[in-house]
Amino acid sequence: MRHALTEESLDGAASAWHEWRHSLRWGSVFVLPAWLRAWWDSFGGDGELYLRTLREESRVVGFAPLVVKGGTACFVGDADVCDYLDFVVAPGHERDLFERLLDDLSADGVTRLDLGPVRPDSVVCTHLKDIAHSRGHQVLCRQADVSLELDLPATWHEYLSLLRNRQRHEVRRKLRRLRAAGEVRHRCIEEGTQLQEYLEVFFRLFSLSRDEKARFMTPGMDSFFRALARSMAEIGLLRFGILELDHVPAAMTMGFDYDGWHYLYNSAYAPRFDHLSVGLLCKVLCMKDSIARGTRKWSFLKGSEPYKYRLGGQEGPLYNCLIEMG
Repeated sequence: MRHALTEESLDGAASAWHEWRHSLRWGSVFVLPAWLRAWWDSFGGDGELYLRTLREESRVVGFAPLVVKGGTACFVGDADVCDYLDFVVAPGHERDLFERLLDDLSADGVTRLDLGPVRPDSVVCTHLKDIAHSRGHQVLCRQADVSLELDLPATWHEYLSLLRNRQRHEVRRKLRRLRAAGEVRHRCIEEGTQLQEYLEVFFRLFSLSRDEKARFMTPGMDSFFRALARSMAEIGLLRFGILELDHVPAAMTMGFDYDGWHYLYNSAYAPRFDHLSVGLLCKVLCMKDSIARGTRKWSFLKGSEPYKYRLGGQEGPLYNCLIEMG
């Protein structure tokens, strides 16, 4: 079969995603065109977009979302808001993509690939490293962080049985204490006009949270979160979880449901309810809702915060890979 590497645009990739989604391996929500476009519109410009699709006759079998600056190519996105990244390839076409991609990058004067963060099961780690090494390039991969995730069981009772005795007792005790404090309601908002309303509630709670969260939400980050929420809602992946106590929003989660996974992206809570552990319990109740929906995987995402381990998260490494081509 004849393969051709061709230029692509973010708008073109976003428009074609529904056509591509079932034939390509999308490693996570962070590589979807809707996500990449929201990031580029908010933070891009410091470099040149290098987007390429690999076509086998008329069929797209690979997508490379890169930014080139000063002879170095990186993924579209960054570690601050994209927990892990990767190339997008139809299984069996990894070598087809990377042989042509490395040739094309070299012809464009790129001498280094700085790729990360990536998971161990990314095509960067499982294919590109070996292909680059076989071409005589220097490859260096180092652990940059960790990410935690959990295989969800079929029932809430089974989930609780996975926890250590102390943590299971703590979850139940905290839930009882919360319910004794007033009328408790937790629900998930996924679509409709309520999304914009609850986005504003989320930002208000975020501004009330501990100092580092408030500092994180700069004007640029605010713009990105809003663009991301709109983009992901348009393709049906955005999911807010909201915990109310006596009809007052006490805590919220912002996450994404995709391909049997729930990605817990961020959260916020009202400090006046801190004594009731509303931040933690909002996550717990969101997980309970995910189990009821039949979600297979729960990703706590990047970072080693203690609560992730207490709720059953299993740690996996994230790497940064440098490929010297010059």
